[in-house]
Amino acid sequence: MAANPPGQAVPNNARVAILAELERERRRLIQSQSMNTPGASISLSRPSVKDFRDNAEQQHIAAQQKAALQHAHAHSSGFFITQDSSFGNLILPVIPRLVPGS
Repeated sequence: MAANPPGQAVPNNARVAILAELERERRRLIQSQSMNTPGASISLSRPSVKDFRDNAEQQHIAAQQKAALQHAHAHSSGFFITQDSSFGNLILPVIPRLVPGS
């Protein structure tokens, strides 16, 4: 069997060192990329689709309440307030209390 020439042993050692260094660099990049990837950390703090939908629905209801309140004040002599209602009413009429004897 032919022995490896002495000049070839050095490139093999250099290749091994280069490959080891490349492997360390690859692992470092993968680790830093996983820390810097927006999806990696945001997934814990990202609001769910349900939260987004609830927020959009609340904004829509708030806009409807404002429009209904403006309409009621413009077309009625009564006084109205916005309040969540069990019956789905956006605004409720306010009936003043009259103190007896006044």
